[in-house]
Amino acid sequence: MEHIVIIGNGISGVTLARHVRKLSDKKITIISAETDYFFSRTALMYVYMGHMKFEHTQPYENWFWEKNRIELKKGYVDTIDTDTKTLVFAEGDQMKYDKLVIATGSKPNKFGWPGQDLIGAQGLYSKQDLDNMEVVAPNNKVCKRAVIVGGGLIGIELAEMLNSREIPVTFLVREDSFWNGVLPKGESRMINRHIKNHHIDLRLNTNLKAINSDENGKVKSVIIEETGEELECNFVGLTAGVSPNISFLKDSKIETKRGVLVNRYLETNIKDVYAIGDCAEQHEGIGNRRPIEAVWYTGRMMGETLAQTICDNPLEYKPGHWFNSAKFLDIEYQTYGWVFGERGQPEYEKHFHWKHDDDTKCITVAYHKDTNAFLGINTFGIRMRHETFDKWLTENRDVDYVINNLKEANFDPEFYKHFEKEILVTYNNQLQTV
Repeated sequence: MEHIVIIGNGISGVTLARHVRKLSDKKITIISAETDYFFSRTALMYVYMGHMKFEHTQPYENWFWEKNRIELKKGYVDTIDTDTKTLVFAEGDQMKYDKLVIATGSKPNKFGWPGQDLIGAQGLYSKQDLDNMEVVAPNNKVCKRAVIVGGGLIGIELAEMLNSREIPVTFLVREDSFWNGVLPKGESRMINRHIKNHHIDLRLNTNLKAINSDENGKVKSVIIEETGEELECNFVGLTAGVSPNISFLKDSKIETKRGVLVNRYLETNIKDVYAIGDCAEQHEGIGNRRPIEAVWYTGRMMGETLAQTICDNPLEYKPGHWFNSAKFLDIEYQTYGWVFGERGQPEYEKHFHWKHDDDTKCITVAYHKDTNAFLGINTFGIRMRHETFDKWLTENRDVDYVINNLKEANFDPEFYKHFEKEILVTYNNQLQTV
């Protein structure tokens, strides 16, 4: 019986295992050094905030795996011998495979800061990270102040978590506005104000120089690069992005760059070896997409796609139109299609921006300046339907059509106030298209 071995029990690896089982009777083994069972990584913050217990983050009952004949092995793969199709574990034992899938996800970036490996300096990615936070930052008596380094989505999640336990937070962001590599100017500035309104000490144009230790090897303070200021703290969140977790492949024959290089069928340069999820890097980006996408839904799609290929129905990975969602404290964010940030906006892209007077709701619609073709939309504080925008992008609708039909896309509950009329009036006034 053919043995499919998957390294990593995140959304990519588990989705693959489930779909291979639906399609075949192959032997399946999932390997993970992190946890016994698959859990929803995006829910870790809600465990810390007291909204749920860790066991609530497990989508499947513990009996699910045995019932579906998916074997689980807890262990760390040290090396891979692709000539003999053998995995060697850190504990010294070995495992043979017929087809191997690398789905090892990401790890938080570290940039060589002095003190970056001290107790209390960490990212927020793994179950171990959550456990460590409960030790070093359980409350504002043990943790007098936290410092977060890096202004992305994980950084804002971490700020919300610490804020929920009334731990004072200083947020160091090297850019001159929060996440402005991704968000257009109006949105980025709105989020700056929103962060400050939550009594978070947001410091823009600010870099970390070093993390200082106390006599026990724990975080004591940080030094600000620009001013030399020393900030006392007990926790440092390292959230300056993530990178593929592939260091164990350094001596293998599997071709890597930043991630494991794959083609559109998610195949590596070695026969019967594949990569999916955060650790997979396309030889070439698909459309405007980045070669590596550390996003939950693309990991799931890769797992579904590769299951077909492994079960003798070769299928090309086609992620479709870009979309994503997140939360900035209590403002929900969605994006469909492409809306480029103020750093890196293409010359052909124009934006229509509307913001509500309460400074917590806005939309930005991107369109082609010559053809008026609809390129994408960002929404803050207003829920919109993914299916509607996906359809309009496929139909190549223009910006006029989108603005005039926004009501179709609204997904807010029945008694929420709607803003489509206000948006249309602003659009007509700004662009004078009618």
